[in-house]
This record gives sequence, structure tokens and C-alpha cells, in this order.
Amino acid sequence: MINVHDILETIKMIDEEYLDVRTITMGISLLDCCDSDIDKSCEKVYNKITRLAKDLVKVGNDISREYGIPIINKRISVTPISMLVAVSGGDPVKYALTLEKCAQAVGVNFIGGFSALVQKGFAAGDRELMEAIPQALTQTEHVCASVNVGSTKAGINMEAVEIMGRKVKEAAELTKDNNCIAAAKLVVFCNAPEDNPFMAGAFHGVGEPDCVINVGVSGPGVVRAALAKAPKDAPMNEIADIIKKTAFKITRMGQMVGTLASERLNVPFGIVDLSLAPTPAIGDSFAYILEEMGLETCGAYGTTACLAMLNDAVKKGGVMASSSVGGLSGAFIPVSEDAGMIHATRTGVLKLEKLEAMTAVCSVGLDMIVVPGETKAEIISGMIADEAAIGMVNSKTTAVRVIPAVGKKAGEELEFGGLLGSGPIMDINQTDNSVMIHRKGRIPAPLQSLKN
Repeated sequence: MINVHDILETIKMIDEEYLDVRTITMGISLLDCCDSDIDKSCEKVYNKITRLAKDLVKVGNDISREYGIPIINKRISVTPISMLVAVSGGDPVKYALTLEKCAQAVGVNFIGGFSALVQKGFAAGDRELMEAIPQALTQTEHVCASVNVGSTKAGINMEAVEIMGRKVKEAAELTKDNNCIAAAKLVVFCNAPEDNPFMAGAFHGVGEPDCVINVGVSGPGVVRAALAKAPKDAPMNEIADIIKKTAFKITRMGQMVGTLASERLNVPFGIVDLSLAPTPAIGDSFAYILEEMGLETCGAYGTTACLAMLNDAVKKGGVMASSSVGGLSGAFIPVSEDAGMIHATRTGVLKLEKLEAMTAVCSVGLDMIVVPGETKAEIISGMIADEAAIGMVNSKTTAVRVIPAVGKKAGEELEFGGLLGSGPIMDINQTDNSVMIHRKGRIPAPLQSLKN
């Protein structure tokens, strides 16, 4: 039974500790929108998305108002657009402009799926889409793109890694007068999940239903507040138990919201993604959780160990609360979107090498990293390759979302505003790696891929 204490505790989590449902994301398959005529295909895409998602924003707002639960974003993910390009040919930017029209028509915050899956090589439509990404993200406001360049089963497609280093740089340069925002809407993955509700990496995988509702919950402020009440001499296993119990409560709320949205939209409920996604708000920081564990600043020695325990405890608590856990589910460590991470970077405690070590034990990778504008495309490709290697060898998802700040140098700031916050420009290792990157080819899959 739910008692008065439980109700008051949840109200406090929402009012004081930034508990929210970060996103309700409707995944929509576009496979039946393929057509040899690109204009007809775009028309089918527009009609299907606007038909299925017409009530998505209203339902999210209704649930939020009725239950007092903040639902911050309503989003859409679609089948990787490269698959439609394979049939229709033509300029992939037409699909991006169609997705933008859909986003504006139904009122969602973002629409993800301008994507390609090239971990083992290029199929028809893949290269065309990858080449079109900078223009597509420059000409749209709500469209997000992603490319999966590696997996534990396939290895790493180094030619795709080389291409994406150039495309990240090009995207930033095309939007240099708008804080290089196009690069902030582009994610390069290894082991990309098909049911991730979080942007900018969301796409609707080919193994997913025709239409589905996925929910992303978020509560780093709640976890931090729970740990703040623990004695400073509490052993680490007790800290892990507190995190598990808190993650259980957060996930139950996400499960309820997802079930309600599924019923009202008459669409199957997919998964709850447990990821602790921070915001720039003071208190809603992932870094502050680690500091509550006893670190002076995130990035101090011991950070990776604390993060590993946090990630594991969040998953254990969430899995007990829902039978439909999926997506990324763990902890995001974006620099520009997290007040504590921003502080740690500005003070010089948190550097790129430490972030890379942290990504070996958390959900994503080098997320929202702002680098000097003079950074070469090959350096960015090297960052992508290193993260993909961590994901490939550890059988986990890793990703890179890096923004070259055109015209700016290390130590300056790039201001995005809103959910993306501001990013301190990190001083990174600029040692030449161009010979290695231009070898291209493929890094073979590791031995642990042979699990059958």
C-alpha cells in the first residue's frame, strides 16, 4: 500500500530534488514508407508520423498535469533514414526537412533517426546519408543524427570513423554563427541500442514494433539528496543499497507514466531507460552524486570506482522495479549539461583522459565535449576510435558527441542555453594521428564476440 510518507517523499523529490520524466519518446517504423520516388517516400513519412504522434504532446502534458509529475520532453525516434535512402535514392536532406516538418506539426522537442548503421560496412544509402549529415543538421532545428561505427560482433569500421571525424568538424563549421549547434545534435556510437529514448542518439531499430512508447527517467538530484543523508563513515556497500532503493522509486514512476501513455495513445509500451541524465540546474548533477560519496571534486582519483558502483546500483534497483528496462540505463556524464562536471572541468580536475577512463564503466561515452575549433578532423576520429574500442571490448554502448568550437580556444566557453547549458572548451592532446586514421579498413571483432 502507498502511505502518506511515500506520497510526501515523492512530492519532495519533484519539488526540491529535480525528479522528472526526462522524455516520452514514440518510436515509429518507417519501413513501410519506402518508395522508389523520394518525394512519395517523404509524403508517406510525413503522413505516418503525424498520424501516429498527433496526440503525443497532449497526452504527455495531460499526464503531467493530472499526476503532478514533470514530463520535460516529448520526442520521436524513427527507422534509420539511410534505409529509406537505399530505396529512393536522391538527396537525403529531403528526408531531414520532412522530419523537421513533422516535429513542428506535432510539437515535439526533437526527432531522432537521421542515422546509419555501418559497423561492418556500407550498404546502399549509408554513405549518402553520412555525407548529408552536416547539411541536414544545419537546415533543421529539431532533427538529430547518429551513426553506429562499431560493435562487439562486427569490430570497428575505421573508414566510417574517418568520415565521421570530418562530418563532425563540417557540422560545427556550418553552424559557427549558432554556437556550432549542429555538432551537438550528432552522436557517433559503438553498440548502439535500438530502443534508446534519449537524444541525440535515439533511432527506432529494425527489430522494434511498428510503433512503441519508450520512457527515459532522470533523478540525479534525488540520488544525491538520498546520499547526503547518509553518515560520512557509512561503508560503500551501504551507499550502494541507498542508490538501489532510490533507483527503484524513480523507475516505478517511469513505469507508471509509460503505462499510462501507452494506454492513452493505444501504442505498445516498450522500455524504461534508467539513465541518470543531468541538467545545468544546480543540484541536478551527476557529478554531485560522486562528490557525496566522498570526493572533493569529480575527477579525483576514486571517481571511476564510484561511478562503476553507481552505474551498477542504478541498474539493480531499476530492474527490480520494472520488467521492461532497456535503452542505455545507467549514468550519463555530459560535460556541458551538468553543473558539477562543468565546475570540475573549469578547475582543471577533470580532463579528457579521466573522462575516457570513466566511460569504461558508465552508460555512454565522451558526451557534449567542447574542444578547440582548431582541432583537426583526424583528432576527432581518434577520439571516436578510442571510445568505440572501449565499447567493443567491454560489450557495452559507448558514444562520442564532441563539438569543435570554431574560432575559440581552450579555456573559453561555448554557450548553448537551455537543456544543453554551456560548455567549457577543454584543452586536449593535439598530437598527430593522421597516418593511423587514414589507414581506414576495419579493426576486427574481439575474441569475446564468439559467444555462440
